[in-house]
Amino acid sequence: MLRVLFVFCLGFASLFGQKFEVSAEKPPFIPREFRAAWVACVYNIDWPSRKAMSPEGQRAELRAILDRLASMNMNAIIFQVRPNADAVYQSRYEPWSHWLSGRQGRSPGYDPLKYCIQQAHARGIEVHAWFNPFRALPNSKIPTARNHVVKTHPRVIRDFKTYKWMDPSSSFTQKRALSVIMDVVNRYDVDGVHIDDYFYPYPKVNKEGRALDIFPDGKSATQRRAAVDGFVERMYRSVKAKKPWVRVGISPFGIWRPGVPRGTTARIDAYHHLAADSRKWLREGWCDYLSPQLYWRIQSEQSFTRLLTWWRGQGRRPVWPGIATARINSTEDPGRPASEIVNQVSLTRTVGKNYVGHVFWSMKSLMRNRGGVSNELRQKFYQEKALVPPMPWVNQQRPATPGVRAEGRGRKTSVAWSQIPGCANYAVQLKTGGVWRLATVVRGTRLNVTGVPDAIAVSAVDRYGNTSAPRVVARR
Repeated sequence: MLRVLFVFCLGFASLFGQKFEVSAEKPPFIPREFRAAWVACVYNIDWPSRKAMSPEGQRAELRAILDRLASMNMNAIIFQVRPNADAVYQSRYEPWSHWLSGRQGRSPGYDPLKYCIQQAHARGIEVHAWFNPFRALPNSKIPTARNHVVKTHPRVIRDFKTYKWMDPSSSFTQKRALSVIMDVVNRYDVDGVHIDDYFYPYPKVNKEGRALDIFPDGKSATQRRAAVDGFVERMYRSVKAKKPWVRVGISPFGIWRPGVPRGTTARIDAYHHLAADSRKWLREGWCDYLSPQLYWRIQSEQSFTRLLTWWRGQGRRPVWPGIATARINSTEDPGRPASEIVNQVSLTRTVGKNYVGHVFWSMKSLMRNRGGVSNELRQKFYQEKALVPPMPWVNQQRPATPGVRAEGRGRKTSVAWSQIPGCANYAVQLKTGGVWRLATVVRGTRLNVTGVPDAIAVSAVDRYGNTSAPRVVARR
């Protein structure tokens, strides 16, 4: 009898619809956390899985990566677009990357960056374009196109180990790197610009940390740092002048200098060998986030906890550390369990100050669920979605609150809201059984929800990450 009554009531609601009206109820604050992964094209580490794959094969692999990020409730991809003075997009300056087509200068048949942005944004995921500013070739034996920098400007090229490197102190090198970055910022709807730890190349060092090979530019360590500092500052100011909502991120070597903080050991001195005064960039505010590569264990001479605590005390901008999921059960770190990563993610939520977040190296390990790490993260940390944190040092003006209407019919509820100028995304919170959760972050002004929740809250999200006051509607 009760079952019959339930079916009758369900049919009655389906026929006439379940109405919602504006409510004064206040949902909880929307969760905030930067959850990202690096996707490297160089050596086909993460994507595409091999050179000369068909366009559809490449697109399918990229969709699978974005689907995995979405299924894990992650919210950003750091997508490598300039591995070695080449392009993973339609460039005005440099040839197509051979990591795509198998031959430098040959088009893959579509624009991967444009496709990545389209597909990522449809899933509520940010795209941060990742550039290597000074590397010309990771291996001098790679054949180059006629318009590659090693052929067009050989005077700025320096041979070092297996690399060909653009002299970072050269005005041409710096101007070229900045032109490439700004070309992408101008023409593509990227959410971020990202550079990694390759400023001057890593030398071979002895046990005492002394470099055994010297980069052939005739410059002192002080002159090199000044050149790199100048580039970093100009890059930040240039991006902000054009599109202030585009985040600028830097991922330096995880130890600023050996012995800092006390007890930390390292042979590489990034400050001296790589000309990377990354602490200065953080203190000066020449980035919107810093992702030092903290790839070591919690219990080690390069303690993850000690380093994260130190880094988060060096400036006011967020420090979202790089975490090495790739080292789970690896030859680099035999026996490392997935629980090491789980513990590190937990520390990123409790250590230090500023907005929380982290970046995984690299996407391949999440795709393969190495050691079960993807499942662990989803179950223990990413039960619901989270917005990327805001940038109050750039803009903290809240957008207007959207108008919302909703109607439930049967096992589905349609929700619509008004478009707010300057807002591409909208955060939708649902209350079911007395519990609120962030259900999704979507583009557009309509959404169909499975079931009929008790209440719905919609907040506009602008390009800086600021959210409006929520508009709440509840069932009558």
